[in-house]
Amino acid sequence: MEVDTAFVKSKRGILKVAEMGTLLVAFVCFAAASRPKFITATVLEFVITSLLLLLYMFKLNKRLTFFFWPLIDAFNSAFAAVYFIVLSILAVTTYTVTGTLVGGVVGFLSAVLLCVDFYVLFQNITFNKPRSENQSNEKP
Repeated sequence: MEVDTAFVKSKRGILKVAEMGTLLVAFVCFAAASRPKFITATVLEFVITSLLLLLYMFKLNKRLTFFFWPLIDAFNSAFAAVYFIVLSILAVTTYTVTGTLVGGVVGFLSAVLLCVDFYVLFQNITFNKPRSENQSNEKP
């Protein structure tokens, strides 16, 4: 199986790794504060982001063509951003332990990264152009 190391060095790859880093920090903060609902949300999004990163790194998106992976990734980023904004607002407004407050602030940072990821993905997705025109316009 071929590993695409260029993806990790690209803008989208760096965004995915940064999202995973902020989600991991938020998870640790929520775990230290013993907030199971917040822990579950951060772990779930961390796993989804990890799977998408592995999908792109191993070029499985080119083998599994029955899904339009960039659109799935964009929807995940959009819904996760909204979810983490709400989750972070709840964490910041109802904190009783400092870990919850820090987790909420890092959750806001994750939401910002997810919004940027959605924007970058949406800029690359084109619906009415032929495939050859899409590939020539994409930037590495």
